[in-house]
Amino acid sequence: MKHIVRMALVALAIPAVNFALVNPAEAAAQETLSQSYRESRRDDVAYQKIEPIKAFDNLYYVAPGFVSVWLLVTSEGLILIDSAQEPYVDHVIDNIRKAGFDPKNIKYIMITHGHLDHFGGAARIQELSGARVMAVAEDWDLIEQAGSRPGRNGAPAPRVPKRDTVVKEGDFLTLGNTSLKLHQTPGHTPGVMSAEFTVFENGIPYKAFLHGGAGARDGLAGAQQAVATAARVANIVDIEVGVMVHSWMETNTYPNGSIFERAERLKNRKPGEENPFVDPRSWVRWRNAASINAAKTLAAEQAKAAAPK
Repeated sequence: MKHIVRMALVALAIPAVNFALVNPAEAAAQETLSQSYRESRRDDVAYQKIEPIKAFDNLYYVAPGFVSVWLLVTSEGLILIDSAQEPYVDHVIDNIRKAGFDPKNIKYIMITHGHLDHFGGAARIQELSGARVMAVAEDWDLIEQAGSRPGRNGAPAPRVPKRDTVVKEGDFLTLGNTSLKLHQTPGHTPGVMSAEFTVFENGIPYKAFLHGGAGARDGLAGAQQAVATAARVANIVDIEVGVMVHSWMETNTYPNGSIFERAERLKNRKPGEENPFVDPRSWVRWRNAASINAAKTLAAEQAKAAAPK
């Protein structure tokens, strides 16, 4: 096993926009399967506990329905991307076993950003496996802040992983036969980790991109970061597989079917049909929509900042 860290620069450019956004009113007219996990069935614990999904030979979805947890399989162990939160951590662990892997063989836990639904299970899984935990510095700060104060409605403070590996723009994580190029893509939080890597089906490689969190938060500063991030992501070329951290998002869900619609098509595909997760046109459409949304949010925040007090 080896872990290689290097720095790389990513050019900044504003992408050309070729696709229009979906009308929110039309999108809300009929709830999709992916949307149901984040909307009408968000609090239905039994409904959320779905079976693992084998998307590619080396990439599995092992999460509950409302938030993604991806398992990346390498020749020297497992990489877990995000960890869900209670009461679903046992479900994640069980799904890893159902997929045919030992959770104790997790070598790295990558935290895409510092929101509880993404890091909430990391401490338990870190203790179970001895895995290294990776996050961007700003998100380590968010995680530790969350662990220092009570949760919602007077609940105890959430358990948080101990600060370990701090990710910077352009770092590489290499484990066995798998290498991920890591990016800091702020906006959704001040940190946000995204990654380029290769997935395989029957020996055929496809270039995948995991976006660690699209959409702006935290006012003007977050909107400015989101615009810059969208421009940088647009310059990462030849992406064939978009790997989502949520199956559905109100302003910018994945077009032409998100995680669970594509999983159904994968299960029912006929011989010779391509894996439905391989869809470069939908990636470009989603990426361009993220640029439009970020620009709209920035304009709104600028107007708000300029308004008379």
